[in-house]
Amino acid sequence: MRWHNLSVEEVLSRLESTRQGFSREQAAARLSQYGPNELREKGRTPAVMVFLRQFASPLIYILLIAALVELVVMQKPTDAAVILVVLTVNAVIGFIQEMRAERAMEALKKLAVPHAKVLRAGSITDIAAVHLVSGDIIMLEAGDKVPADARLIESAGLSIDESILTGESVPVEKFTAAIEGEAAVADMGNMVHMGCAVVNGRGYAAVTATGMNTEIGRITAQIQDVKPPPTPLQRNVSRLGRYIGILVLTIITALIIIGVSKGYSFDELFALAVAAAVSAIPEGLPVMVTVVLALGIRRMVQRNALIRKLPAVETMGAVNVICSDKTGTLTESEMTVRSIYLAGRSIQVTGAGYRPEGEFLENGRKLGPGQDDDLLMSLRISALCNDSTLKSGDGKYQLMGDPTEGALLVAAIKAGLQQDALQKEQPRLAELPFSSEKRYMATLHPCVDGKAITFVKGAEDRILAMSRRVIEKGEVVELTPEKRAEIERVNLEMASRALRVLALAYADCSPAPEKLSHEFLDGSLILVGLIGMIDPPRAEAKKAVADCRAAGIKVVMITGDQKATAVAIASELGLPEGEALSGLELDALNDNELRERIERISVFGRVEPMHKLRIVDTLKSKGYTVAMTGDGVNDGPALRSADIGIAMGIKGTDVAREAADMVLTDDNFASIVAAVEEGRVIFSNIRRSVFYLLSTSIGELFTYMAAIIAGLPLPLVAVQILWVNLVTDGVCTIPLGMEPKHSNVLAEPPRRAKSGILYNGMLWRIVFMALVMSIITFSVFGWSLAGAGLEKSRTIAFTLLVAFQWFNALNARSDRQSIFRLGFFSNRPLMGGIALAVLLQIMVIYLPPLQDVFYTVPLGLADWGFIVLIALVLPVVEELRKLIAPSLFSRGK
Repeated sequence: MRWHNLSVEEVLSRLESTRQGFSREQAAARLSQYGPNELREKGRTPAVMVFLRQFASPLIYILLIAALVELVVMQKPTDAAVILVVLTVNAVIGFIQEMRAERAMEALKKLAVPHAKVLRAGSITDIAAVHLVSGDIIMLEAGDKVPADARLIESAGLSIDESILTGESVPVEKFTAAIEGEAAVADMGNMVHMGCAVVNGRGYAAVTATGMNTEIGRITAQIQDVKPPPTPLQRNVSRLGRYIGILVLTIITALIIIGVSKGYSFDELFALAVAAAVSAIPEGLPVMVTVVLALGIRRMVQRNALIRKLPAVETMGAVNVICSDKTGTLTESEMTVRSIYLAGRSIQVTGAGYRPEGEFLENGRKLGPGQDDDLLMSLRISALCNDSTLKSGDGKYQLMGDPTEGALLVAAIKAGLQQDALQKEQPRLAELPFSSEKRYMATLHPCVDGKAITFVKGAEDRILAMSRRVIEKGEVVELTPEKRAEIERVNLEMASRALRVLALAYADCSPAPEKLSHEFLDGSLILVGLIGMIDPPRAEAKKAVADCRAAGIKVVMITGDQKATAVAIASELGLPEGEALSGLELDALNDNELRERIERISVFGRVEPMHKLRIVDTLKSKGYTVAMTGDGVNDGPALRSADIGIAMGIKGTDVAREAADMVLTDDNFASIVAAVEEGRVIFSNIRRSVFYLLSTSIGELFTYMAAIIAGLPLPLVAVQILWVNLVTDGVCTIPLGMEPKHSNVLAEPPRRAKSGILYNGMLWRIVFMALVMSIITFSVFGWSLAGAGLEKSRTIAFTLLVAFQWFNALNARSDRQSIFRLGFFSNRPLMGGIALAVLLQIMVIYLPPLQDVFYTVPLGLADWGFIVLIALVLPVVEELRKLIAPSLFSRGK
């Protein structure tokens, strides 16, 4: 039902209600029929199921089978316990991350107001808002929260803050007249919506929707229905897991076939299968990814980006479209006077926001406001015909009141006019408050000889119609038709620059009227000038937009503001030229038409929640990785659907913050670009760590294959492989995740959506490193086996493979640059990790309890010298490769 299209009487008739409201019995009957006025929550997944879901992976299944074989078949409970502990730790980490995610409904419920003032048989009654029914007549006063969606039937200076739904901070003046045709929520001046705050005035409204049928209820349903998409990293890790699983099963099958042909016993074949499974699977991968992302969270916090959901850290690096709200993100969210017109003169005002710092310029020259009577009069009116105040403390300024009035007040302070002093000099005697019908505000102040002067501000057309004279260079002259035409032309020119224009006027000193009225003012006003203001772009946002363009990221502005205003701000910010669409124009396009045009559109104006969700989904369907910013309840569904949702930390609602993956602690678009930079660095570090882990795992597998083909015993047992994969690799992979950036990553294009952690060049580099390690390890094991026992030979092979990891950690830092160019200590944590790995290996070789668990025997000093010397072959080979063919393994990167 389009309630805004109906007259008050038609609304009451359709609702079968009256201006006196329902009786208690009628209300109870409707409550029984339609249910309570509350937001309902869908059932959540039980915590036990969330925990068990962490084991749903082919790699986990293989390791569980390996643990079972060790326990039941091989009768090795210690080995089985080690594998199970590793799996449990990984599951606990994943469980904690998932359980942190779903809090959006709790935040939405906070918006459900607890009580409402309602007419019951003509009498005002305070009831629990949950008992409201469609057709109830509610009373609204300043300070109230609207308890349900309703159509206004009476309004007296009523203004509502609808920012939680529209994203726009300027309160909306309300009225009762019907509105023709389609209207966005932001344009429904005769409707009020659940959860919005009453700023001024009072009114009565007929409830049209309750609970899940309200605007907030529909958003609630959307948030519940929208499932967050898997992040690029989650898709990559999942794909990597499938590949490794297939590889493991293939190699185990091949090894068993070879083992059978070589005459291996049943027990030896089981031991071989378990060892192959444990070696091929990088058990440290889930922990590595989690810890590297957690380290990224810490770095991003330092750059004003608070990550709520771990995979979002890496997702930022893959973003190639940022859909950004305008107000407060790209702009200051603080109205600022930019231009003042005074009878043939145009004055520019510098500065931005509520900080009262700036200059007045005329034709590029600085103007002294104290020597300009016309300018002083315009600013005096701005300060005194004003209900807002500006407070300061700790170098910060806070507006108490309406943003438009705040802009006028700050302009006056820039000229040295202090509101307190002016109010003492000319205290307010009477006032006519602003209303949507009058479209102006007037205040009465004392002047000379007991007389009074009236200051007026309001809509240009309204004030111009009430004026007969104009002040010009300090003199009051007749407002001729030519002067009127010039003022109207200037008004249109200012509006074309997306400035919000008000006219300023006064009624000259005269005996104070008994009552300030429209009849007293009409025809007696002296026009002073026009004043234009705008919510200006953040200075740092301009640079951030330029950085996005350089980084290959498209910025799309999506706002609830008018399309013309959005286009003007987009031009100032340097957004690429493109089409601009309003919400109604977007509604006129079908999905195929929108898909065809979406890449050419840079600005969406006057949009609603469903529009934002549709825009995000369309961009995603074109293969883009989309980041979406928002601060209001209306942004919740789109934030949840985007590849990464970004909420505002200062001015954002709880709903937006809970639906988002990332929260900006400074509400600044520039912080998004910083997060993109960090995300790209983190993805590179994950690639480094994955290369390091997989080259180890594949090297172990190749060593096994060589031993089986040659008919030799296994060079390493399963627990030794777990030590290499978890302990040795673990203390080195985490520092690799802390590797600093090697270049200006924002100068590079974003990676393709289908580009995985692994790429062709990296795969060949893994094989290359694995072959070097396996050939040398197998050769040393075979040589040692000829002159020493199996246990010592295994200890030597085990320690050699560990030593390879110390040096391979240095190789992993870059696929192109020499370690000597990077500097050994440019990543100090890695050097510390290598030192710790050396100490741990010494402990596992010489401490008796560890010797029993890991089947090791003590090695002599000569053995150690031989192992380290042989292990140095790996970095020497890689350094020579980087010198001769640095781009050899860069294909597909």
